Amino acid sequence: MKKMLSVLLAAALSVSVLTACSSAPAETTAAQATEATTAAETTTAAPETTAAETTAAPETTAAETKAAGDDVVIRVGGLKGPTTMGLVKLIDDASKGEAENNYEFTMVTAADELTALVAGGKVDIALLPANVASVLYNKTQGNVAVIDINTLGVLYLVSGDTSITSIDQLKGQTVYLTGKGATPEYSLRYVLSAAGLTEDDVTLEFKSEATEVASVLAENPDAIGLLPQPFVTTAMMQNDKLSMIMDLTEVWDSFQPEEGGSRLVTGVTIVNKTFLEENTELINTFLTEHEASIAFADEDPATTSELIAAQGIVPKAPVALKALPYCNIEFVGGEEMKEALSGYLNALFEQNPTSVGGALPEDAFYYIP
Repeated sequence: MKKMLSVLLAAALSVSVLTACSSAPAETTAAQATEATTAAETTTAAPETTAAETTAAPETTAAETKAAGDDVVIRVGGLKGPTTMGLVKLIDDASKGEAENNYEFTMVTAADELTALVAGGKVDIALLPANVASVLYNKTQGNVAVIDINTLGVLYLVSGDTSITSIDQLKGQTVYLTGKGATPEYSLRYVLSAAGLTEDDVTLEFKSEATEVASVLAENPDAIGLLPQPFVTTAMMQNDKLSMIMDLTEVWDSFQPEEGGSRLVTGVTIVNKTFLEENTELINTFLTEHEASIAFADEDPATTSELIAAQGIVPKAPVALKALPYCNIEFVGGEEMKEALSGYLNALFEQNPTSVGGALPEDAFYYIP
């Protein structure tokens, strides 16, 4: 695993993103990602992680039941948001010594922090915004691979005006949103264009934080905002005049062909390719455990919400419980993952090539077990 540090530090001479929704905004532009990687190159230590941010698996409490290679600790990094909500059951299992692999988990609040951990060789696996994964692939000359999609779209149009039920009805309207030059903007512009609307038809009013969009909606419930979960749920709990008038994921899907096509993707899971080549069986086991953990979130949302709150991803379990069904936490792997993600990245690339690192990833980007 020591190879990972030298490979990424040498390759990441520059690293250029998306909303990874959390209890605080985690929007990153390509330029910010570049700065994060540059910082990782010039420091010898990873960003400091508090005890509350890090959950480490105990040292082989169930060593007798683990297969060969149980001395390998897989370092997993995630964001405090929907992309990591599906991981909490595995984090809990690992803390009890019940996971098949040995894991060490680290959670941070912003995508650029996690990018720095990847570039600095401090994690083997990372749950990242989809376009950031593509940026890293390009900037490390192919030294990362995507192994699954962990979260589909988490963006919703919110308003007190429930008469708006289709994307073409946004003509002549103003939409308040965050994420200028990032995925929220690209995703909205994609569906607007697919509906036949031009840039002149809809005014996009950008705010620096999701809380500012929520404030606009609080003052004028008939305004229209584009918000990620769990901000949507929080805003609606604070203002009963607000409703989710459109799920951007469903709108995106409505413009796809009956078979195939892209998906609106929020988060993916990547692995350092050197680590993957040296520990393929462990990564395959992780995929099995990750899929089971995500399935548990759907089967037992109440327990999952408690685990989400315990990890500090969402402040309170009741908020997590209400937001969870709308976070589109889903495990997508193999060929289905490749088709959905490549189509999504292509949609971003057509709007702004730098959003995916200047070029679409090659087939080697997609790990198909």
